[in-house]
Amino acid sequence: MITEYPFAEIEPKWRRVWEQTGAHKTDLSKTEKKFYGLVMFSYPSAQKLHIGHWYNFGPADTYFRWKRMQGYNVFEPMGYDAFGLPAENYAVSQGVHPAVTTAESIRAIRQQLEQVGAMYDWSREVNTSSPRYYKWTQWLFLTLYKMGLAYRTQAPVNWCPSCQTVLANEQAEGGVCERCESPVIKKDLTQWFFRITKYADRLLDGLNRIDWPRKTRIMQENWIGRSEGTTISFGIEGRSDRFEVFTTRPDTLYGVTYMVFAPEHPLIDEITTPAQRARVKEYVDEVNRTTEYERTSLEREKTGVFTGAYAIHPLTGERLQIWIADYVLLGYGTGAVMAVPAHDQRDFEFARKYDLPIRIVIQPEGEKLELNLMEEAYEESGIMVNSGEFGGLPSEQGKKAVTQRLEEKGQGHFSVNYRLR
Repeated sequence: MITEYPFAEIEPKWRRVWEQTGAHKTDLSKTEKKFYGLVMFSYPSAQKLHIGHWYNFGPADTYFRWKRMQGYNVFEPMGYDAFGLPAENYAVSQGVHPAVTTAESIRAIRQQLEQVGAMYDWSREVNTSSPRYYKWTQWLFLTLYKMGLAYRTQAPVNWCPSCQTVLANEQAEGGVCERCESPVIKKDLTQWFFRITKYADRLLDGLNRIDWPRKTRIMQENWIGRSEGTTISFGIEGRSDRFEVFTTRPDTLYGVTYMVFAPEHPLIDEITTPAQRARVKEYVDEVNRTTEYERTSLEREKTGVFTGAYAIHPLTGERLQIWIADYVLLGYGTGAVMAVPAHDQRDFEFARKYDLPIRIVIQPEGEKLELNLMEEAYEESGIMVNSGEFGGLPSEQGKKAVTQRLEEKGQGHFSVNYRLR
């Protein structure tokens, strides 16, 4: 009676049999009952895989085997996401050229994956650092560039001075690098971008034609973030240039009591008064040590600084203080917002903190808001009040009327904005 399973004897034997018989090779010419089983490729950024990788690969391989047992022609490739920062950082840490460490890591990783007996078709192994692979990446980029869909511009990134690399927001939580725990700074880098917003509506339409869970589709819709609204142009006191904001609530335009720019906005250096320059610089440096995730957290107390400059309201001519604040991001909309504290919760909290004016311009039907009794912003639709010639209009009608008046004055227009960049 066998008391222990002889892994070391049985597994090598059957791995040889599978390799000799081509048991895991897929005939891609067969078109009936196809099933493509793709898992996220590992980064060859260390010498070997760990058990966490197999928590990813193992269940997927089990499912793909089950599909094969159901009669599907299953294609399960494997490869290495080898041409990125993790591989480069590992090479730097070892003091060796990335080509050397990447090749060594790939050899070790493949040996591990072969030993676990997964159903990978090794005849179609993918290595993204191979010229045979990245020549197609280059071809794709050049095609997009020739079509005007790739462009180069400066944009702020999370930067780790120690690792000398860009970090995702998730890698810079708390303002420190997750790898080395060094303080993360914001840095402007010239980067390549794709004009993916040109495809935003097609991406949205396509979500209705794929068999994805509703939760996943909603997440994708929010990521694309299509908003219909109005772009409004504001003047700056003492200057000839103007700036734009995007809003989905032009019916609240008469409730604007101050303006807020992202700390990274290119106009900040130009419009900040000498008296405020030192405080503004100090604040910008402070914000640069936080991530976008932290800045937009609903639980986080909002902060800001007055620039000393004033904007001019496009319909009333009112002077509006221009502030910079951490809750406004340069990468969303225009990087500037019109603050309507009575009807936007973020603006309400900010105005209360810094003792800025609050003006009610939307009243709910059948009720009356009292400013001294308000504990939060009223963000729903209603009837326009304190709004000049537009007083008494329902919100939806007022949105159109206000935008049309702005168009007549050459200070605004209907527009569509996307969160997607």
